[in-house]
Amino acid sequence: MRKLIYWVHTSIDGHIAGPNGEFDWPALGPELADYSYALEDRCDTFVYGRGVWEMMAAYWPIAETLDDDEHTKKFAPIWRVKPKVIFSRTLDKADWNSRILGGDLAEEVAKLKAEPGTDLLLTGGTELASALAVLGLIDEFHIAIHPVALGGGLSVLKVTDRVNLRLAGSKITDERIMVLHYEPMS
Repeated sequence: MRKLIYWVHTSIDGHIAGPNGEFDWPALGPELADYSYALEDRCDTFVYGRGVWEMMAAYWPIAETLDDDEHTKKFAPIWRVKPKVIFSRTLDKADWNSRILGGDLAEEVAKLKAEPGTDLLLTGGTELASALAVLGLIDEFHIAIHPVALGGGLSVLKVTDRVNLRLAGSKITDERIMVLHYEPMS
């Protein structure tokens, strides 16, 4: 059975985007990039909600024309090729080796997990991750905490029910970013 892994960057005050949607604050140094690549290597499918999908689809197809740092050069070709699943009830079309799922969330995720292949990587987002967490469908949470307070914005998780997790690991990367690895408590 495939696992669904949630990978997200957050500020120390628990936000994944600033009050005006800013996402200019995560610092992707070499150690954090390696951590991210290791998660991506475990997975053969990227998973997104509509909002994160629109951000990714606007940037990664043309990323090398906008930025030529090492991460962009390494990740852009991977992103373009790797299969992607977008959960949305409003999105009609998506390119770049993707498919849209808009049915019952628990049923769709159960089908995805039962498909052959390696794990699934859900990157960023609040709405989809929160819904999946409440349903107990996320198998691993990897949360990179950056040394910045944003003073508001999108919360890392907006859950309506308690989600109990246990710490499975932690790592300091690039001498400034703490990555916490949690798993659901059984």
